[in-house]
Amino acid sequence: MTNAGNTKWYYDVATGQVTEGPESGWDNRMGPYDTREEAENALKLAAERNAAADAADKAWED
Repeated sequence: MTNAGNTKWYYDVATGQVTEGPESGWDNRMGPYDTREEAENALKLAAERNAAADAADKAWED
């Protein structure tokens, strides 16, 4: 499948599945992501972003 630039990928936290387009409800869905690979790594990306935000908060407090 070719990506014409408008395909978005989502990660469903309830099922652990990656979908093309928003197939699940918003409360279980992470995304949109530009690539399937980004969606597959949604939990890792979220953890990295949370760690960076926590570090920034700590630096601001100090």
